[in-house]
This record gives sequence, C-alpha cells and structure tokens, in this order.
Amino acid sequence: MSLRERKKLAAWRAIQSAALRLFEERGFEAVSVEEIAAAADVSRSTFFNYFASKEAVVFDQDPEQREQWRAIMAARPDEEPLWDSLTAILVGFNELLSDRVPLQRRLKDRSPALAQSSWDVVGEQFLADVREWTASRASEGDTMTATLKLNLAFAAQSTAYETWGADEPFEDYLRRLKYCLHAAAPMGPPEPTSGS
Repeated sequence: MSLRERKKLAAWRAIQSAALRLFEERGFEAVSVEEIAAAADVSRSTFFNYFASKEAVVFDQDPEQREQWRAIMAARPDEEPLWDSLTAILVGFNELLSDRVPLQRRLKDRSPALAQSSWDVVGEQFLADVREWTASRASEGDTMTATLKLNLAFAAQSTAYETWGADEPFEDYLRRLKYCLHAAAPMGPPEPTSGS
C-alpha cells in the first residue's frame, strides 16, 4: 500500500471511529455530519469524500476487509458443493465483522432512522463480490439455481440477524446464522414428472 493509500485509509478509519463513538454516546439522530467531521479533525466535504451519508459510516466495511473476504471466496475448492461454499463464505464474512456487527445492531435498535434503513450487515461491495463469485461457480446454463441458492443464503443470514437480540453476544448470532444456513439448505431440484 502506497503512502497516499495509507493516509486515505487512516482518514477513513478516523472518521468512522469518531462517528461511532459519538453515536454510542449520544445516539445516531443527535449527531450531525459537521460534529463527526470536527471530532475527526476533517472538513464536511472530506467526510463526504469517504462516506455517502451518516448511515454509510455505520454500515460500510473497512476497505481492507475486501481483500479478506475475497480470500475466503478464493479458498473454496472448485469441487465443493455451492451451498457448502456459500455457507463457509457467509460465516467467514460475518466473523470478519465480529467487532462491528454488535455495534451496528445496538445502533439500529436505538435509532428510528437506522431501524427503517435499508442498509444491512452485508454491504453493497460484499453483495456485488459474492454475486460475481456465485455466477462464476454456476453450472453452465444454470445461473438461476445458483442465484436461488445465493438468495436463500442471504435470507438465512437476514433471519439470523433479525431474530438475534441486541443484548445477546455475537456468538449467539453466529450460532443462529449457522443454524439458519443449515435449515435453509436446498434439497436440489425436483425430479421431472412424467409428461414434462
């Protein structure tokens, strides 16, 4: 990483750290972008160079984590069943966020604005990367089944997150996630019926 890239990453982390600290202390709605910028010792325009909104500060993943989750994807063997790979990827991805997900959950529980937000634990970049990875693993001509499995996996993750209590430890969320992924495991397409 070049010096310029390291400085950009340090600024991103400083802004996020300041914002999360203020949100924990005073609540999401009570903190302005200007206050976050002041606490991070940057300008308002610099804040928006790194984050699209206050919500993004809560949910955007650390830029260095992208390489980590891509490594998790790359480590899955080619011959591994797709569902098993997706399960390992989602569990591994969530383990990367063990320090952030509980805070995100607390903030969502305390904030009407965040509770109504469409942002979730996955994040746009991870979603795009895992969709691309899944498409690359789809059997030739059968992207529909691969996409269905991915959507089922995300539904299992959403269910685990939604049923996880804000006062429960992160390990309980991981247990719920593993259970939901196991329970949602597809049985495969039905056998064709006669005449079809």
